[in-house]
Amino acid sequence: MATAVAGQDGELLARLRELSDRVEAIEDPGARDAAQELVATVLEMHGAGLAKIGEVLDEAGAAGEEAKRKLLDDGVVASLLLIHDLYPVSLEERVREALTEVRPYMDSHGGDVELLGVEDGVVRLRLTGSCDGCPASASTLELAIEEALERTAPDLVGLEVEGLVPEPPRPSGIPLPVVQGNGGSPNGNGGVSRWLPLGTAPPGEGTVTWAQVGGVEIALANVGGSLLAFRDRCAGCGGTVSTGELKGGVLACPSCERRYYLPRAGRSMDADRLLLEPVPLLEAGGDVTVAVGG
Repeated sequence: MATAVAGQDGELLARLRELSDRVEAIEDPGARDAAQELVATVLEMHGAGLAKIGEVLDEAGAAGEEAKRKLLDDGVVASLLLIHDLYPVSLEERVREALTEVRPYMDSHGGDVELLGVEDGVVRLRLTGSCDGCPASASTLELAIEEALERTAPDLVGLEVEGLVPEPPRPSGIPLPVVQGNGGSPNGNGGVSRWLPLGTAPPGEGTVTWAQVGGVEIALANVGGSLLAFRDRCAGCGGTVSTGELKGGVLACPSCERRYYLPRAGRSMDADRLLLEPVPLLEAGGDVTVAVGG
């Protein structure tokens, strides 16, 4: 599975993109064509070498398979293989694995995602399920899907998502900010959504805990073995909910005693139909990340 490129390797790829842009900006057509041909020739040589390395590893049996697995876990190697169309896992298979990874979060919103097809590097998806009434259905769900796909299928050309529902009118005068996938939030705080590590041990099953990620206070709950994250703020009274009692998936606000059913996007079980503000959360390889706005 292709992994995100980070640290020094990420800086190397960023430098590569910068130099490619500078080549494109060369005004002299002859010099620009020569530079582009040089890059293409170097890439062709690298591709031929990588293909030969793959053949040797295939011939090495179990030891070769183990070496290939370790190489594929390296972000730079995975990127090189993707560039040369040598990555051993098909794009569609990697997309399906990414959707499987994100489905627990989709389910926490009462929704699901359906793969409609992959054509010419463009993935077509449809959101399904009972996302009605969830103020984050059109933003946090798409954001979670995009993050999973960027990490497992960086060679995607495009993404089309059907079934996104607009944010419904808020049921009260209390602002309910929503983390947006486009880098803003409707309450005007201007925050940019970022995926950050949780930085603390997840709570045990049937418990709720408090965490602070990127300056945002989060109530993190474990319901039936699934981690769910919400802003640590009651939609009714504005008080913290992370110290409330969690029982059967229902979290009670310790201040106003409103009850929120966490497996359905934190919907209030009382007559006011308020909702907690969900925070996108992903688990991958034992790591937990959440998307918060600055």
